[in-house]
Amino acid sequence: MAFVNSTRIPVGRLFAFCSRSLSSPIINPFFNSTLTHAPQCNFSIIGQFSSSLSPSPLPPSSMSAALSTQLGSSSYSSGWRPMCLYYTQGKCTKMDDPSHLEKFNHDCSRDLQVNPADIEKKRSQDVDYLLVLDLEGKVEILEFPVLLMDVKSLNVVDFFHRFVRPSKMRELAVNKYIEGKYGEIGVDRVWHDTAQPFEEIIQQFEAWLIQHHLWEKKRGGCLTRASFVTCGNWDLKTKVPQQCIVSGIKLPPYFMEWVNLKDVYLNFYGREARGMMSMMKQLGIPLLGRHHLGIDDSKNIARVLQHMLVGGALMQITARRNPKSQKVEFLFENRI
Repeated sequence: MAFVNSTRIPVGRLFAFCSRSLSSPIINPFFNSTLTHAPQCNFSIIGQFSSSLSPSPLPPSSMSAALSTQLGSSSYSSGWRPMCLYYTQGKCTKMDDPSHLEKFNHDCSRDLQVNPADIEKKRSQDVDYLLVLDLEGKVEILEFPVLLMDVKSLNVVDFFHRFVRPSKMRELAVNKYIEGKYGEIGVDRVWHDTAQPFEEIIQQFEAWLIQHHLWEKKRGGCLTRASFVTCGNWDLKTKVPQQCIVSGIKLPPYFMEWVNLKDVYLNFYGREARGMMSMMKQLGIPLLGRHHLGIDDSKNIARVLQHMLVGGALMQITARRNPKSQKVEFLFENRI
């Protein structure tokens, strides 16, 4: 299914996922991938799982207007550049424009480099990959970003990113909701152009998981060799199940367990941190990007995660949902 602008609102920013062929070997020019069990990723500018999922290119004029809005709302720190959200959505048409490449980052791992000497300090983990997930949206999910981290190299080797269009809200309510959520950071225009229904995004996400050999649809069940990492229980305990009900789909089985980074942080450091910002302040990690933009928050959570892994933390499952009763069991005695 092609991405179609169903609103009359101009484009604004892009969101994500890079293309790969499910049947051919893949080479990833944007990340130093160390996937040992999954095929190497071949990133292209136009992302697709199949012809039916291939996004439509955006008019250059719309993209330029939206990127100007994004730049005007961004706060720059030394060396930091905002992600090209058209690129993360597989719709960037300016990859041959030097001025565009100078202004916008097209490498999700750019701000997530780890000193090779520090990697030697980490301990072995129970999984090969960690999936950093940080949803945005209170009434319904508005943004679905996931970063795939290799626990051996601590590199972010891939990402999946989508804007989500609410399915039960009236258009005027959606517009007001988006203006309040994303307007101040210049993302509202892109959101209106690229957002898709949650059920379609879940289908695309499952194809992405299958491609990386992290889940088998036929077998169902939890992830293979991977765990979700969230900053709190809200994302997978509360919001995803709520959204599945609203969207009229079953809760996918791979969302049944997760690592709450807050609980691991509490037990590892012996002190409490109520959120991402608290963790970063305590660890002396400066904020990069825009707080409450999901893709940026996911990257900052990944930086906290890298810091903890280098320090010797073990990322254990902290919560598990019973598929039959849907009751969630919390596995750590000391928890937030």
